[in-house]
Amino acid sequence: MENGKRNSLNRHLKGLFALSPMAVLLLVYLLSSVLAGDFYGIPICVSFVVAAVYSIFVVPGKPFRDRVGIFSAGAADSNIMYMVWIFVLAGIFAASAKAVGAVDATVALTLHLVPGRFLPAGIFVAACFISMSVGTSVGTIVALAPVAAGLSEEMGVDLALMISIVVGGAFFGDNLSFISDTTIASTQSQGCRMKDKFKTNLLIVLPAAIVTLAIYLFSGISMDYNYDIPSVPFYLAIPYLAVIVCALSGMNVLKVLVFGILLTDVLGLFFGVKFLALFEAAGDGVQSMCELILVTLLAGGIMNMIKTAGGFDWLIERMTRKIGNRRGGESIISLLTAITNFCTANNTIAIITVGGIARDISSRFGISPKRSASLMDTTSCFVQGLLPYGAQILMASGLSGLSPFEIIPHLYYPMLIGVMVVFAIVFQFPRQ
Repeated sequence: MENGKRNSLNRHLKGLFALSPMAVLLLVYLLSSVLAGDFYGIPICVSFVVAAVYSIFVVPGKPFRDRVGIFSAGAADSNIMYMVWIFVLAGIFAASAKAVGAVDATVALTLHLVPGRFLPAGIFVAACFISMSVGTSVGTIVALAPVAAGLSEEMGVDLALMISIVVGGAFFGDNLSFISDTTIASTQSQGCRMKDKFKTNLLIVLPAAIVTLAIYLFSGISMDYNYDIPSVPFYLAIPYLAVIVCALSGMNVLKVLVFGILLTDVLGLFFGVKFLALFEAAGDGVQSMCELILVTLLAGGIMNMIKTAGGFDWLIERMTRKIGNRRGGESIISLLTAITNFCTANNTIAIITVGGIARDISSRFGISPKRSASLMDTTSCFVQGLLPYGAQILMASGLSGLSPFEIIPHLYYPMLIGVMVVFAIVFQFPRQ
């Protein structure tokens, strides 16, 4: 009896020690951010470096060089390197498209299609479309928040409402876009096709988008506003439209991005953008992804060290001990994603960190990869969309001069997708 208890205690201590790099990662980031008084004052990559160095010591009984080799093998995993490829190309495409004016053209095109008396609903649709096109919530907020603020001042609409509409719509594309970091991370970590994840994910969040749109339609139905559309050639939006069409057709994401980059550069050269400027934009795009690439590599190494030390097996065993169905497994995936996102204030990094565990849980309980990817992505966008210290709300706050806590009460879409995650798990829809 005593030996059994002692062995059980030793297994628990060994499992906790194996998982301790994750605790170190979160504690270093949280404590340093709290001490600095700024959750973005300490680069997230520093926390990952500290956790990576620490993780080398959680695999006892092996020479130091072998432990470094285990870490390196995890960082060089084929799935990790595929993500790196996509991050690099996505950065180049985004920067190149901005350099040729495609971002401004996309904003102008969407505003051109917005009926004046349905301003709140129109801005929400515009934010959804732009975020789907550019694949970044922050980029959408940067593009549309100044427009929303100007319209609010000119038309007398509540500024906090207008800014929150942009932020909510931005998370629609952050969650669903084929070139979004969260989509890339969730699909690659779970081993599913982006098209399959998109279909499943859309069925989960579409009711939330419809309800949100109905709220904005009702609130703006009595409004009748006119506003000036920026004078930008609409044809410059072709690269974004082409990327959406190609991605929806099922083309490989790397091919989609390469095609988008080539189309953008050809369009830019044709309309007078200098060759050197396109190269500089491409370089800026790669540099913008450097921290995310480094974090991805370090996360891959840390996860491999934890796996080798038996941390994932112990965690799954403990968390799934009293769970005998798929609902419980999906609840754990969503809960782990939410907790990690809350601590890191970065939805992409939360998905990368939890991805390996989620894949093992999915395999054990028969959860399809597209469903686990959808739950992780949607949960992370729900948490990130309501964090007062998240990059998106801080960006919106800075551009509008509002406090984050003035914006959050109006963030209907992020709130509703959180509700839809719960409904999807409890009522098991869409059916697998």
